[in-house]
Amino acid sequence: MTGPFRSFVIFAEMRTGSNFLEANLNALSTVACHGEAFNTNFIGYPNNAPILGVDQQQRDDDPLVLLEAIRTDVTQLSGFRYFHDHDPRVFGPIMSDVTCAKIILTRNPVESFVSWKIAQATGQWKLQDLKARKSASVDFDIGDFEKYVQRLQAFQMRVRSGLQTSGQTAFHLGYDDLKELDVINGLVRFLGLPDELEALDTKLKKQNPSPLSALVRNYDDMRAALAGFDPFDLDRTPYFEPRRGPNVPSYVAAAQSPLLFLPIKGGPQDRVIAWMAQLDNVALADLKYRMKQKALRSWKRNASGHRSFTVLRHPVARAHAVFCEYILNTEQTKYLKIRHMLRRRYHLPLPENACDQSYDVDAHRTAFKAFVRFLKGNLAGQTAIRVDGAWCTQSQSLAGFGELCFPDHILREDELERDLAALATSIGHLDPPIIPAPLPDEPISLAQIYDDEVEALVADVYQRDYLNFGFSRWA
Repeated sequence: MTGPFRSFVIFAEMRTGSNFLEANLNALSTVACHGEAFNTNFIGYPNNAPILGVDQQQRDDDPLVLLEAIRTDVTQLSGFRYFHDHDPRVFGPIMSDVTCAKIILTRNPVESFVSWKIAQATGQWKLQDLKARKSASVDFDIGDFEKYVQRLQAFQMRVRSGLQTSGQTAFHLGYDDLKELDVINGLVRFLGLPDELEALDTKLKKQNPSPLSALVRNYDDMRAALAGFDPFDLDRTPYFEPRRGPNVPSYVAAAQSPLLFLPIKGGPQDRVIAWMAQLDNVALADLKYRMKQKALRSWKRNASGHRSFTVLRHPVARAHAVFCEYILNTEQTKYLKIRHMLRRRYHLPLPENACDQSYDVDAHRTAFKAFVRFLKGNLAGQTAIRVDGAWCTQSQSLAGFGELCFPDHILREDELERDLAALATSIGHLDPPIIPAPLPDEPISLAQIYDDEVEALVADVYQRDYLNFGFSRWA
């Protein structure tokens, strides 16, 4: 075939009109759409013959054999329909192939859901003549619908991400577009084909032409349930933080015990690490630091029954600790450049040098609030300063862990004494040490400046952590 594409895929779902679209494409002499070629239950259509010489067993053994046969069909532009539950082994190769045209067909999810339920009830998935129509009405279940929509959205996000990361575009169709001859011929032109349709296929008929009120038995209940359904995800907390990879060199392994600490920067690392040293009665230097991934894998293989953990800190306490340790502290040379930028470019009221007696509680409260306001813009990608691991969301830090290994236990700072003791007992320490008491932040403690405004400012910046981990007020 000539043109920009060697094959095509229709990304759709059941009850979206994909059969009708396929029938119209197959009306062209230059096109061959092979149905649900990668449906795990059959090949192409129920009880269908092999596709381009590839039967179902061959496809199941290696689906790329069929995909390649479709790509290399020189007689016609070959394609297929692909749904969210089709063979996942071909999704990556489909998305990475820029010579495979992407067609995305969608429908109002309430209509497709009800149609799907009716088809399940009647067993009728296609209609070519009204006399054969089987009618039914169904009950609407909001729980089933939410799961249905989640599956659709997850699949659509995968497709969108694949298109974005590979720099491809797709031809989008809605269910109502399928009755427009000009739109279908626009798709034909998108595919680079020389011929067009003179009329749309009339064999397939709409199976459920009645309004939803006639198809859904508990229609009023459905309307009430959907009133609380948020299709636009208006309650979502938007975030624009860069993704973080697993910072393996920051992980700390015990000297003898099979215990691994995955610290979240800005948390109580010093206390936890000191406890780990006491657990095995060794010096701090005897713990295992700065491991690379290879060394970490080796440690895991040798540490039978190992446990890993991390510790969450309340966002207000974490933001204040970070402010004191990294921003106010002029001995933290790694952050001096950021400190200077905060003073000069973002006009934070920070002392030019080390804090002296003129830096009182009021000055500290004002400076900390200004830092929190800066964090709001920084986490949203609106500043020239990096989103540092010391003040990124703890949610993002945990997501970074997940690229390599999730911690077995997620502990909380205010429950450390109890939970560390339980963790130590689980690996054989029946008389574990008590974790050292926390030291107040310097030069001024959080308790001296905490008020409703501080809480509100931090909660606004770290909405994601408050929501994910259920944090309430710091005090």
